[in-house]
Amino acid sequence: MAGTLGADLRIVSVPVTHPDAVRLVEEVQQEYVARYGGRDDTPLDGTEFEPGNGAFYVGYDGGTAVASGAWRWLPLPEGMPWTPARCVEIKRMYVVPPARGHGHARRMLGHLEADAAAQGAEVVVLETGTSQPEAIGLYTSSGYQPVPKYGHYCCAPGSRCFGRPLAQASSRY
Repeated sequence: MAGTLGADLRIVSVPVTHPDAVRLVEEVQQEYVARYGGRDDTPLDGTEFEPGNGAFYVGYDGGTAVASGAWRWLPLPEGMPWTPARCVEIKRMYVVPPARGHGHARRMLGHLEADAAAQGAEVVVLETGTSQPEAIGLYTSSGYQPVPKYGHYCCAPGSRCFGRPLAQASSRY
């Protein structure tokens, strides 16, 4: 895949029902099966990613859909280190294997943060797992800090949650 640090990634807002979005979500589900032994069964409603509720994006390198990412509004989970704030959660971050290592995930993350901040979000949180060390590396190198576990997998031993105020978002993406 072409690109240096994601420079060739064109990020497009699409409905979660768009064929490229559907394909990428299914691919990330298969990644979860390979890494965790099962699909992610976090309850999600496609309307959570519609305008006003959140957003879903697909990243294209050339004409090929290679990345996805989404955000949705979320009440600030209990125990977070921030005062009450308008919170969003990052979901469905994924880059197809042949396109990894080109900065596409970092570009998508920056895009999601900027979009959510433009909609009034003040804090972003996300949930990942120990079987995704690349994701943990991306988030920690992007300024995310560990936060108390929340959400569907809060009791899973391998679950890891991260967050950060969006005011700390950087233009380095």
